[in-house]
Amino acid sequence: MSALIRAEGLTKYYRRPRRHDGAFGGLRTLVTRQYDEVRAVDGVDFTVSAGELVGYLGPNGAGKSTTIKMMTGVLVPTGGLIEVHGTAPWRNREKNAMHIGVVFGQRSQLWWDLPLVDSFTLLGKMYRMPEADYRRRLDEFVDLLDLGPFLDRPVRQLSLGQRMRGDLAAAMIHEPSILYLDEPTLGLDAVARERMRDFIAEMNRESVTTIVLTTHDLVDVEALCERVVFIDQGRILYDGSVAALKAAYAPHRTLVVQLASGLTAGRAAELLGPDVPGEVTAEEGPTLRIRFEAHRISAQEVISAVTSRCPVTDLSIVEPELEDVMRTLYGNCEITV
Repeated sequence: MSALIRAEGLTKYYRRPRRHDGAFGGLRTLVTRQYDEVRAVDGVDFTVSAGELVGYLGPNGAGKSTTIKMMTGVLVPTGGLIEVHGTAPWRNREKNAMHIGVVFGQRSQLWWDLPLVDSFTLLGKMYRMPEADYRRRLDEFVDLLDLGPFLDRPVRQLSLGQRMRGDLAAAMIHEPSILYLDEPTLGLDAVARERMRDFIAEMNRESVTTIVLTTHDLVDVEALCERVVFIDQGRILYDGSVAALKAAYAPHRTLVVQLASGLTAGRAAELLGPDVPGEVTAEEGPTLRIRFEAHRISAQEVISAVTSRCPVTDLSIVEPELEDVMRTLYGNCEITV
């Protein structure tokens, strides 16, 4: 697949006045004009191919939103290269805007006092959509996002979940090939988040829309993304699949064993002895937990060892959470890509 988005050595620096302390600190700050350089994005390299759904993740202040703004053409890079559809977004913002859709969780592109459907109509005119294409697209979104009950209601009267659904439809009404989502499920309840995830997955699968997602909700990431890019302090720490990330930074799995009636976890641990594959990490009544390295020991080995020595009623494998992987990743300052 061809690369729709390409960044090479992408950087964005800000200068801010250096603050001086003391009685005349404010005057010195005003007069001397000394600056500190803040590196929001510092030499980022990545590509995004057509049809990919990529999670672009990092802690607050890592440089995620700054990167998104450079990809949309809102910000001009300090250095390096950023290309979307083969052109620099900031050099031709109007042309770039025709190919992209953007949803910022804390901002809305809908007209506050107009009915929701009027915002869609105005956007259809702005993007010079043929009437038949606009009606087809609107009918599709009304069905997929269940917009019908509040389509004629002013945007200011919508709940957060309803407005976010409207914003997502507004970003996709002109059938962009690329969709940027910056915290699209921020503040939504569980039902609204699930509806948003389903719609995003549907657009990626059926319309082959290329999607770049930034979020702090790791449930979104695990549900939607096969590939993730982690950034911290403006630099990429990891770029690859979620599965490879877990294998590298969270290689352990846990077998949870529910023991048969009358058998305690402590007694089961004695029956298993020191030769059982893995490590017994918890003994809680009739529940036994065994931790093992998935790349070295297969789950079948551990299960066979347990069931051959102890009567059990249930078994389950607990996979590592992406949140734990991120904690390990950001805690290791020597990670290289």
